[in-house]
Amino acid sequence: MPSQKALVRRPSPRLAEGLVTHVEREKVDVDLALEQWETYVEALHAHGWETVEVDPEDDCPDSVFVEDTVVMYKNVALIARSGAESRREETIGVEEAVARLGCSVNWIWEPGTLDGGDVLKIGDTIYVGRGGRTNAAGVQQLRAAFEPLGAQVVAVPVNKVLHLKSAVTALPDGTVIGHIPKVDRPALFPRFLSVPEEAGAHVVLLGGPKLLMAASAPKTAELLTDLGFEPVVVDISEFEKLEGCVTCLSVRLRDLYA
Repeated sequence: MPSQKALVRRPSPRLAEGLVTHVEREKVDVDLALEQWETYVEALHAHGWETVEVDPEDDCPDSVFVEDTVVMYKNVALIARSGAESRREETIGVEEAVARLGCSVNWIWEPGTLDGGDVLKIGDTIYVGRGGRTNAAGVQQLRAAFEPLGAQVVAVPVNKVLHLKSAVTALPDGTVIGHIPKVDRPALFPRFLSVPEEAGAHVVLLGGPKLLMAASAPKTAELLTDLGFEPVVVDISEFEKLEGCVTCLSVRLRDLYA
């Protein structure tokens, strides 16, 4: 029986100081961001997910983007080592949370760097973005951790966006979706569907045909509804100003051993 737990972490009061790489800095409304985060967590609960709140890290502005700190495959948690040095403290609370859940814990070690947002899993295929935050040594260490467990690791160049999952995610049937101007090599994916909005490239699989996605992609929501999926829409405007998307705000744990 697959597990339906999700790690989440409440936004830091310093959220507005979060890093921006590929976008112009905009003013972030921290109070609104907290409301949006609570709505996001409620959406997970409403669709059968149990959330596990990681201890907050108030001095780390980007700590709400918990996905970047760890990559899960089966029962193994690979603790990331961000290419952004200012984000490395974020992993401490996450390491404790996954250990408490009974995961086997591994680490990315120097000189490797890896952000969890660069990792897209589709069944036993793990796509890893080689970009600004994840280096070649990080890719090699991810391979070493997960290939013995049955994963096939495929490295993908990422130059146009912050993370691989800023460019592409996957539908429940394994089709990869992305907004073409932001995807380096669409041909690397066996099945690729182009979506009309950048924010439309990001979905969290809630179970069955339900897809958690951002309110900023109404045309994509329409397209996916037309294909028989059920978008569950949340407004995450304040996180989008910091290059965040729906996947970044949680880590879905689907394969914990009962």
